[in-house]
Amino acid sequence: MDLWTLADLCTPWCIHVVATLRIADHIESGIADVASLAAVAGADRDSLYRVLRHLVSKGVFEEPERGRFALNETARGLLGESGRIGFDLEGIGGRMAYAWGTLLSAVRTGKPAYHEAFGRGFWGDLEAHPKIAASFDALMGIAGHGVPDPEVLLNPADWESIGAVVDVGGGTGALLAEILRAHPHVRGTLVDQPRAIAQSAEIFQSAGIADRATAVAQSFFDPLPPAADLYILKSVLCDWPDREATAILKRCAEAAQPAGRVIAFTKSAPGEESSPELLMMVLVGGRDRTFEEFRVIAREAGLKVTAAGRQPSGRGIVECRPV
Repeated sequence: MDLWTLADLCTPWCIHVVATLRIADHIESGIADVASLAAVAGADRDSLYRVLRHLVSKGVFEEPERGRFALNETARGLLGESGRIGFDLEGIGGRMAYAWGTLLSAVRTGKPAYHEAFGRGFWGDLEAHPKIAASFDALMGIAGHGVPDPEVLLNPADWESIGAVVDVGGGTGALLAEILRAHPHVRGTLVDQPRAIAQSAEIFQSAGIADRATAVAQSFFDPLPPAADLYILKSVLCDWPDREATAILKRCAEAAQPAGRVIAFTKSAPGEESSPELLMMVLVGGRDRTFEEFRVIAREAGLKVTAAGRQPSGRGIVECRPV
């Protein structure tokens, strides 16, 4: 591969810009000529034209006649909130894009340098900017990742013994809602920060499980609601370095005593290499872990790994029990 091609920043930024300006949505609505696109998007005609021509040359959009643009299969990926949310420079997409400017500091120090770009760490930045936080929650939820797979147990028959579930760091509660819909005998508790759980009541009501779901506003570094049968960690541990990830697992182990179990979602199955997870490194100092690396921090937290496998959707699952 040519190094200049690999290092090209032009195309990614052009994609971010057209996503932020909703260009794909405008074309889908019937606006095709560049002058009209620029007017409705609040952009300079010539500058937008050059951006779109570049993207056409890279296989994003088509220009069937000079100055008129159309969607192709690739450009359709930018339609709607779910398509553009990770690219929108005015939301979490902008934070993720600009944070890459701190990669050198992160590599030199081994610690996230997000504050160099935004004046505070990632989590503090979300608390300070509700609009950015809302787009992050959407990216982590159904809008960004689709409807969650509710089969979080490796053996579906085990649900017969599960009466209470705690979703630790479960954000808006989308996963918990799907679990309770799939298993009508189960009750659930969502644990996350007040900002994250603000939408949970609406989600629970829409799913028809509001009478079986509770939301608790707290940090998962504090003691968790005790004595549930199942504690779930999805898209949580990869957001933290080993020390903090171990502390979260320890809280789960304490709450799950004496007979509960802890489920952690992973990307790596036994024997596989971990993902580099560079974005999480840049944003929060987080990382993916191999199965063996996870086993080590689980043991330090007071948990024994009892099983590992994958969801039908392909996501890795590790089951643990307190020791």
